[in-house]
Amino acid sequence: MLFTISHFYLQTVLFLFLFSTNHVTCTTTTTAATTTQRFKQAPKFYNSPNCPTITSLTCSDEAVHVAMTLDIKYLRGSMAAILSVLQHSSCPENTIFHFVTAASKTTSTIILNTTLTNSFPYLKFQIYPFQDDVVLGLISTSIRSALDCPLNYARNYMSNLLPNCVRKIVYLDSDLILVDDIAKLAKTNLGNDAVLAAPEYCNANFSNYFTPTFWSNPSLSLTFASRKACYFNTGVMVIDLERWRIGEYTMKITEWMELQKRMRIYELGSLPPFLLVFAGKIVPVDHRWNQHGLGGDNFRGLCRDLHPGPVSLLHWSGKGKPWARLDANRPCPLDALWAPYDLLETPFALEA
Repeated sequence: MLFTISHFYLQTVLFLFLFSTNHVTCTTTTTAATTTQRFKQAPKFYNSPNCPTITSLTCSDEAVHVAMTLDIKYLRGSMAAILSVLQHSSCPENTIFHFVTAASKTTSTIILNTTLTNSFPYLKFQIYPFQDDVVLGLISTSIRSALDCPLNYARNYMSNLLPNCVRKIVYLDSDLILVDDIAKLAKTNLGNDAVLAAPEYCNANFSNYFTPTFWSNPSLSLTFASRKACYFNTGVMVIDLERWRIGEYTMKITEWMELQKRMRIYELGSLPPFLLVFAGKIVPVDHRWNQHGLGGDNFRGLCRDLHPGPVSLLHWSGKGKPWARLDANRPCPLDALWAPYDLLETPFALEA
């Protein structure tokens, strides 16, 4: 059953790359080349015999609810991510996707909806446009313009966008693939009060995520005084939306973003506000569920190896994206693991 575009809207963020000290813009212009991408139809994947029956397609607690942002620029990555989720799921027909798009890009949203329908005719999904021009001044420029795009901040607002009956989601970025059953991740026990779960990396230098201005101000740095604050990557998270709504965490993140506009306390886009609110308070997940950094650093995007240990999810966070490196004929070794999930229909593809 196909889900259609929802009427749930949220007054979120439009942030574009810096032209002056008072105006920012994001380099996500849709070109003719990107809008004319054609994707192959993915095969249909069926439930295993022991999968539970879904009674409510939108709200069922038996379903795995996956939330992702969706735009033209990263569509190729999103399509690969969706395919990887379905292919490795034991109950793919019980997986419901919730996609967030920018309401200001109506034409793009139509293209995205059509592309999903054509490539995944059996996919259960819903698209949620959000108003991305209401809080224009909330986002500060960061070290890489791609990090400053509005959809990078949509994860802050999932609790407002999705129906209240959706109580728990797995949030995924568009530059990753799964090689394991997403239901295992979705079943992460959040305990009695945790709002989210994600792999933690306590060996990372946590102080690097905030400016000297932040650490030299006792009223700010004491934020972490009673916590064992560790870095976690926000591209893969299990989120209890019900607890998020009760705790008004969108407002708490927004307050830190407003402070950042008055005094620069961090440099790295949408991640630091999450760390300020949640670091040291999350349920840690095995590192296998976010083998991140495969896109290299934020400046050159150099090749990187996997972290030690098993792998359930590969994440090309960083500047280098596998599809771009493959197209440029300069792939990194691990990009070969992404390529089998690429649904892009090349002009020279042979007819079956």
